[in-house]
Amino acid sequence: MCVFALSVWLSVIQVKDDHEKQQQDSHVGGKDENIDRGNWTNKREYMLSMIGYAVGLGNVWRFPYLAYKNGGGAFLIPYVIMLAVAGIPLFFLESSFGQFCSQGPVNVWRALPVFQGVGVAMVLVSTLVGIYYNVIIAYSLYYMFASFQSPLPWSDCFYWSNSNCSLTPRVCNITLAANWSEPVIVANMTLWENETCPKENIISIPVQSPSEQYWDLVALQRSSGLDETGPVVWHLALCLLLGWLLIAAALYKGIKSSGKVVYFTATFPYVVLLILLIRGVTLEGARDGIEFYIGSQSNLTKLGEAEVWRDAATQIFYSLSVAWGGVTALSSYNKFHNNVFKDALTVCLTNCGTSVFAGFAIFSILGHMAHVYGKPVSEVAQAGFGLAFIAYPDALSKLPISPLWSILFFFMLLTLGLDSQFAGIEVISTCLQDAFPERFKSKRSIISVGTCAILFLLGLPCVTQAGIYWVTLMDQFCAGFVLLIAALLELVGVFYFYGGNRFIKDIEMMIGTRSSLFWLWWRACWFFITPAVILVWSLLTFRPPSYGTVQYPAWGVALGWCMIAFCLIWIPLIAIWKILCAQGNPWQRMCAVCSPVEIWGPYLEVHRGERYADGQRYYRENSLHLPDNNVYHISNHLTRL
Repeated sequence: MCVFALSVWLSVIQVKDDHEKQQQDSHVGGKDENIDRGNWTNKREYMLSMIGYAVGLGNVWRFPYLAYKNGGGAFLIPYVIMLAVAGIPLFFLESSFGQFCSQGPVNVWRALPVFQGVGVAMVLVSTLVGIYYNVIIAYSLYYMFASFQSPLPWSDCFYWSNSNCSLTPRVCNITLAANWSEPVIVANMTLWENETCPKENIISIPVQSPSEQYWDLVALQRSSGLDETGPVVWHLALCLLLGWLLIAAALYKGIKSSGKVVYFTATFPYVVLLILLIRGVTLEGARDGIEFYIGSQSNLTKLGEAEVWRDAATQIFYSLSVAWGGVTALSSYNKFHNNVFKDALTVCLTNCGTSVFAGFAIFSILGHMAHVYGKPVSEVAQAGFGLAFIAYPDALSKLPISPLWSILFFFMLLTLGLDSQFAGIEVISTCLQDAFPERFKSKRSIISVGTCAILFLLGLPCVTQAGIYWVTLMDQFCAGFVLLIAALLELVGVFYFYGGNRFIKDIEMMIGTRSSLFWLWWRACWFFITPAVILVWSLLTFRPPSYGTVQYPAWGVALGWCMIAFCLIWIPLIAIWKILCAQGNPWQRMCAVCSPVEIWGPYLEVHRGERYADGQRYYRENSLHLPDNNVYHISNHLTRL
């Protein structure tokens, strides 16, 4: 059904006449159309920035494992369905919203002031995620620098390891308790594949691979839990500083400088993935890995499990980065007549295709690792940090010229992280510039550098010995429930309060008139299907936080909920404040804050047309930049659907 819907979308996308096509083409490149805010230098920079933002670490270290865990190739069915009914509709909505008014995720809610807290929540989420996401970039930097050694430092049990380190996974360390003169006898026993450790009177001490111990003992210097903070791990702190310096340099001139950097950071990962895939498929055991990933091991019966659909929705939601504010912020720098629908569809399909492609590169080498160890692929496949910093480095250490492959892999992770982080920080800079245009118009570099400096300081607790626990806690709470609420309110606000028909007319002002068949699917998604998916998903997503076998203390879980509350509390607070600041009786106040402000609409007068002409006249007559609450006068032609 959804594949059919996709084909319908593509079949009805057409330019209505030569004039419209000329109009759109004339806005692709050239000089800035919006002198105040600036525009992308050309279409390529925007597309690469959006692809770089959407394609991140999760495409490489999370999707392949989810596909394997949830039925292999069968997982693509719920994945594509969730892409069609939730991912693309939300992405199209946010990119259209930002491009139409040329404003960031907070100021776009001039369309509906009572919902402006939703934009604030998105900015706060991007800020919190930016704090810990750069710590993951620091991990990648550290491992990349460590890879300039031969042999790789995690290829064997070197001086940093302890007695539990072993290159042979089939060695079982056990402690035997007996009523002999010696109270304890310690023995090492090698087991064959079909044998298990004896259970009577035995305490088993699991063996750890060198890569696992290197991650815990050297890279992280990990403590026992969140309660034991420990000192700052200085090599990670220096890598964190370097990561922020790279981001500050790329964003020094805003999109004008980051748009040049993404030519490399957005394309290099594809080169590395292709190289790793070519190398991987030539290794012995690669076929077994690919079979486990998406081959004959596919299990259609998994589609009956709710967890599979939840994982598909989660991956789509996170990988496309919707409800974070970044899509709106980046699209706000487009020229008005840019074909935003075509761009949204291209980015979404590229993102999902990258996830599938990355899985082949990852699992081909994991299959070789399983072959070397004589184990099934299921015992070496991991997700998240376990894949990126334990399993895959271990697999790469088994290859000839292993430092080269390791450097390429971690440099790829670095570039994947950087261009995702560019957009996250751009959200903060854009909102500050939109809020104080006169003050910050010529100080973009100061905003970018200052933001990076503050977030570096806030990220220092994440590079202590308990840092990985903080990263995991923030990842689970900040990038979860808040996004669901923000996305749901975004849909409700735009299509039930602002007006779905009005929003569609706004889009047609940018891309031209489309057929009723084209809008039929989008209306169904925006009004009913996507909100329903988010509501159901919100009931299935929460799990108590943990890192491996380490459970979080009650105060840690409470702190996570406090982070959620800190992001969401602004939604009702700002709504109440807007109502109190409005004029008139209670009903008039509600009508005022649920209607667009007079200056709402396309940023430039040349694009406002008849529908928004009165608002532009009001803006010219009140050029003192009055607060929004002073311009909440209802305009009949604006509220007409």
